[in-house]
Amino acid sequence: MSTDRESAPRGRHAPPLEVRQDRQRQRLFAAAAAVFARCGFAEATAEGIAREAGMSKATFYEHFDNKEDCICALFDAATDALLTAIRTAGESVDAPRDPRERYRASITALLDVVAAFPDAAQTLLVEIIGAGPRAIERRDRVLGEFASYIDGRNAIDAAEGLVPRLGSPHDAFAIVGAVVELASRQIRTSEPATMGELEPIVDRMIVGMLAAADEAHPASR
Repeated sequence: MSTDRESAPRGRHAPPLEVRQDRQRQRLFAAAAAVFARCGFAEATAEGIAREAGMSKATFYEHFDNKEDCICALFDAATDALLTAIRTAGESVDAPRDPRERYRASITALLDVVAAFPDAAQTLLVEIIGAGPRAIERRDRVLGEFASYIDGRNAIDAAEGLVPRLGSPHDAFAIVGAVVELASRQIRTSEPATMGELEPIVDRMIVGMLAAADEAHPASR
């Protein structure tokens, strides 16, 4: 197997250093996701990730201190991209005055990304839990960011009289937690058969929570 040094163009045809480093990092991320998904975090090694990427172990250590640092960096990069996809989908629906359509678009974007990148999804939803305190802190922070986005969007829609206001920020976190666990279960057990089958389940949950909020505070509409 050729190494990154052997396969990269040299001399004046070589890309700038920062471009080469970014390409290396992306290859290492893809390799790490595959290794973590296949072996589990506990059994994965820096050498195995480097080998999967077709690189030397020395190159791995140019980018990451260890496998925990690698999974944390992968988690940060992937969740930033995922949150951007959710926000973009939610804000680009054809009927922006219909919040439920926006919510559905965001759910679809989330599940589509998870389905498209199963190795990364398993790493970020399943293996991250066993990757140590730094990884858990990141997971909690990102789930909180997702919940804050949902709660903030709901506050705007409720102020415009479009939907009821959720009972509390914890309601938004409950939605995020449920979606993450449903997706994690699908990855681990293939239940239901496809990620797309989770969409109506999540939709019913959100509609039910909004209906419950409307019953508890009818004057808010």
